[in-house]
Amino acid sequence: MLTWRKQGLIFSVNNNPPLREGVGFAQSPQTLEFDDFIRIYFSTRERDPGNGKFVSRVCFVDMDKSLRTVLKRGAEPVIGHAELGAFDEHGIFPMNVLRHQDRLLAWTTGWNRRVSVSVDTAIGLAESFDNGATFIRHGSGPVLAASQYEPCLVGDGFVQHLNGLFHMWYIFGTGWKQRDNKTPPDRIYKIAHATSDDGINWQRNSQPIIPDVLGVDECQALPTVIQIGNRYHMIFCFRECFDFRTGTGKGYRLGYASSDDLIHWQRDDAQVPLPGAPGEWDSEMQCYPHLFRSNGKVWLLYNGNAFGKEGFGAAELLL
Repeated sequence: MLTWRKQGLIFSVNNNPPLREGVGFAQSPQTLEFDDFIRIYFSTRERDPGNGKFVSRVCFVDMDKSLRTVLKRGAEPVIGHAELGAFDEHGIFPMNVLRHQDRLLAWTTGWNRRVSVSVDTAIGLAESFDNGATFIRHGSGPVLAASQYEPCLVGDGFVQHLNGLFHMWYIFGTGWKQRDNKTPPDRIYKIAHATSDDGINWQRNSQPIIPDVLGVDECQALPTVIQIGNRYHMIFCFRECFDFRTGTGKGYRLGYASSDDLIHWQRDDAQVPLPGAPGEWDSEMQCYPHLFRSNGKVWLLYNGNAFGKEGFGAAELLL
């Protein structure tokens, strides 16, 4: 059994006011390690002044290596606005950052609004030339998007460079489902795996790799993978297709799977931290996890209730 020490909420937007008026949430924390601090990128929500609808921007906070003290908050989003009509026109959520050789790469999940359904997503690539303060897109289009066998909602790319290859764990939508004509459709998506020689051109087999526990309509999101010894450990989040916003126990919770070969995964959700006590920040929801190493420790960052409206917390894996 994996043993975790929960550290609680480590960054709250209530205690750390945004630097721009009207900015809220701190969703999908993703890390970049420096010598003496951890930079944590996250997605915010704010209203588009043109139409009043939400858009997502990527900002960061620097914390000490104990994840207890905020050292700095970035004043502005790290990536500029997208082009009109682009796959990431309405925002980026999330952004996964990787140091590789002498480059600093980021795989983004861009989203844009649709008409018959609420949203579509695809995965883009960006690069930083100022050590992670800002990022520049590699073109205005995605590097991984909908295809013949992945018809919608490609996103949540988490990338590692292992054994000479880039490996990406990501999600793809299997379709949209509508319970009745009184409610809008909701999406169903599964975790898949792709490989690449260059991080741009990806080979994928478009097959789910994690078994369902809630049935075929289970929605799986935001996989994150770390190697400990000869074994690979994945934490992700999953939920019911419907009623996941209502606080009725059908919202996101954390899931776990392990593998010896990056191909076959065994699921055991008992290996991840339990939800908090009633009334705590993660009592109703645990979502958008991120695993990383720092100073010989393995950490898990994740969001809690209301999809990270309050902020994000941490748990340490006791090795």
